[in-house]
Amino acid sequence: MQEIKFYSGENIPLELHKVRIVQKLNLVPIERRLEALYEGGFNTFRLSTKDVFLDMLTDSGTNAMSDNQLAAMMQGDDAYAGSQSFYRLEKAVQDVLGKKYLLPVHQGRAAENIIALAYVKKGSLVPMNYHFTTAMAHITDKGGQIVELLYPEAYVINSDHPFKGNMNIEKLEEVIKRHGAANIPFIRMEASTNLIGGQPFSVQNLRDVRAIADKFGIRLVLDCSLLGENAYLVLKREEEFKGSDMKTVIHAMTSLADLCYFSARKISSSRGGGMCTDRPEIIKELEALVPLYEGFTTYGGISIREIEAMAVGLYETLDETMICQSPSFIKYLVDSLDAKGVPMIKPAGVLGAHVDAMQVCAHIPQTEYPAGALAAALFLISGIRGMERGSISNQRDEEGNETYADMELLRLAVPRRVFTLSQIKYVEDRMNWLYDNRELIGGLRFVYEPPVLRFFMGGLEPTSDWPQKLMAKFKADFGESL
Repeated sequence: MQEIKFYSGENIPLELHKVRIVQKLNLVPIERRLEALYEGGFNTFRLSTKDVFLDMLTDSGTNAMSDNQLAAMMQGDDAYAGSQSFYRLEKAVQDVLGKKYLLPVHQGRAAENIIALAYVKKGSLVPMNYHFTTAMAHITDKGGQIVELLYPEAYVINSDHPFKGNMNIEKLEEVIKRHGAANIPFIRMEASTNLIGGQPFSVQNLRDVRAIADKFGIRLVLDCSLLGENAYLVLKREEEFKGSDMKTVIHAMTSLADLCYFSARKISSSRGGGMCTDRPEIIKELEALVPLYEGFTTYGGISIREIEAMAVGLYETLDETMICQSPSFIKYLVDSLDAKGVPMIKPAGVLGAHVDAMQVCAHIPQTEYPAGALAAALFLISGIRGMERGSISNQRDEEGNETYADMELLRLAVPRRVFTLSQIKYVEDRMNWLYDNRELIGGLRFVYEPPVLRFFMGGLEPTSDWPQKLMAKFKADFGESL
């Protein structure tokens, strides 16, 4: 897609869609936002949307659906088995992802559960470019372990490396030789690694991973949830594919995997998920688990209407003008904040803009969760709900010891076609003010910690009265402004 230039010389993203349905937002006073934080245990997951102005928690299930998706929902075939809606989705998977067989599930983590149940046992080791929270939880729940195999440049915050999500090929072969191929049920590659800033991998790197998998006879599993955005950045950054199209890149990636799975909340702006493959033996290994844990194999626990929306959404993944909107807004926000000195993950990736909380809150020890504190502080002074992607999102080891994250990030998700440019500029303004007043932010400590996926429902409290001091400074600078 050609770049659209402005006569003024401004470098701003241009929306290639129009808004036809709107939803009212509320910006409540800062006093109410402080009350909401205490009620929610300083965990942005536990906030009510009545107190949230801009919801940048995630793009999962929050991407705007298209008019064609909404229209397709009206033709759902509400059959328990053999629904025609399923066959339309199966055809979309064949056309877009290039895989013959489909097993639907109710969301991405359901696919991770099925895959882990089928293949992971006590002592299993799963190499991956980087973990995702639910993928790791399902693997460890079944007695397995994961190992992350990125190159060193992936951990460099401010970088121009185009593919920080690449798997370290040399370490992969070393790990397989050390642990034995028989103990490795599959290699997992995540398209646009979520927890290190939405960073993509290259097609060439995936080819190299495939070669190692073939050498040792190991399955290659591809998490396709952010495959569209990964493909878009391949078009922009990988020389071989410049001038190509989305379908060519997507097929180049999926053809290298034995098994693909996805969260439809991300890849197709709908609800649901799925697993797909060309190998009938893999289907036989997985399909009996779907009715047991999800639903019959032609609905997989998903609303039939959502299945229709998913089919249309998959086809829309091939539309570069649709896929580019979120990455272009993310790049604008990253570049704008970087120009003001705010430490950002660079180059801009997908899913959201990622603030380096380790630098912003350098005065807060990692034991007091700087990324969680920064997320709470931003909500307090703006009503913007971001997500902690740091040590709170990690899990404790088998002895109960804290495991600290490689990066402490505040993720500001930018769902597809949801925010306007003025709202993005509001995010820029409030984050800039918070950075200038960062010394007022203090730490957090757990008061309630669930044993699994604690970042969802865990409760924390501030280690001092820093929220009150931050609110006082905000009111001194902004007066009665919300």
